Amino acid sequence: MKSKLQYNHTIYACYIGYITQAIINNFAPLLFLTFRTSFGLSLEQVAFLVTINFGVQLAVDVLSAKFADRIGYRRLVMVAHGFAAVGLAGLAILPSLFTDPYIGIVTAVVCYAVGGGLIEVLISPIVEACPTEGKEAAMSLLHSFYCWGHVFVVVCSTLFFLAAGIDNWRILACIWAVIPFANLFYFSRVPIQVLGEEGESASLRSLCTNGVFWCLFLLMICAGASEQAMSQWVSAYAEAGLKVNKIIGDLAGPCSFAILMGTARVISAHISSRFRITAILTASGVLCLIGYLTASLTGLPVLGLVGCGICGFSVGALWPGTFSMAARAIPKGGTAMFALLALGGDIGCSLGPTYVGVVSASFGENLRMGILCAIIFPVLLLFGLLLYKAVVKRDGRSSNPRAASLTETHK
Repeated sequence: MKSKLQYNHTIYACYIGYITQAIINNFAPLLFLTFRTSFGLSLEQVAFLVTINFGVQLAVDVLSAKFADRIGYRRLVMVAHGFAAVGLAGLAILPSLFTDPYIGIVTAVVCYAVGGGLIEVLISPIVEACPTEGKEAAMSLLHSFYCWGHVFVVVCSTLFFLAAGIDNWRILACIWAVIPFANLFYFSRVPIQVLGEEGESASLRSLCTNGVFWCLFLLMICAGASEQAMSQWVSAYAEAGLKVNKIIGDLAGPCSFAILMGTARVISAHISSRFRITAILTASGVLCLIGYLTASLTGLPVLGLVGCGICGFSVGALWPGTFSMAARAIPKGGTAMFALLALGGDIGCSLGPTYVGVVSASFGENLRMGILCAIIFPVLLLFGLLLYKAVVKRDGRSSNPRAASLTETHK
């Protein structure tokens, strides 16, 4: 029977998809110190879980760039949610099935990371392909649901731990698995269009020889690293580095980070038509640098948490803003472009938290030093924006009216 659901339901399913992505990326970090004490893991082992998560996601990004259009959006997005559900449930079950619990945790992380990688690649082009207006605003609003999902995960998890005790985290992992499982069936019913007609999308070869694309790729790496270097460690940093109570630290750390990041994306959706996107991203990069310095250099826990919040607000526009720049600069980029940009973002998401963990370990597990050294990512972001404007100006982009309009925007 033909579905009677409309494209607004497609958008709703995509919102839930990004909430699923938020669960995948942000539930386990709330348990990093619990994993260390319960399973005897080192800080480097915990940091490696982040590397595995985003490493698998970026591998999926690479494969998706080649095969997503052939397999079809609907099949892949349903498979993505299936992997996410199994992985989250496996986080509760698999550690008990292995002699070394760490192997069970890694197996679960790999499973839900496959789902996360597919979701990241597919959701943006699905929304971009919907017959709606205001794509830049829609993209920022879409990505804001990752932030609201992050808040949802932190608040609900904190309340659960307060009521049932953190020792019952396995039950909560199974509860979180219900969301992607339900959304799998939602995606089976909503209408889905393909981004671009067959043969119109840019090839991988043409993208890889495009200077503007590589500038955008660098921006995605820096966006992912700037976001996740703080996001993945803010709970542990608040508890161990700033000596804040876990419940208060989770609410004032990762929760405020996510709220401010989501707020920034909503604001970006409203002002995107009035301000140059490069100006918004430049201001975000400068603010991100200030946030990292404030969080790492202050000796006061309150100011440290304020710095974490500043980082959350500053990174909000980076990821969706770069996606919007790409859609305008390379309008025929298609699924391959979104997949490769997601690859760049996931490289950053893997690199940032791992870098913080390794640097912290080299300074005697001092998270403050790891956070301080992470200022390299917003610095590189600002350099990437300068490079992008220079390349756009050099290329002229006059052969395409939409691209030419973009060039004029950055003069």
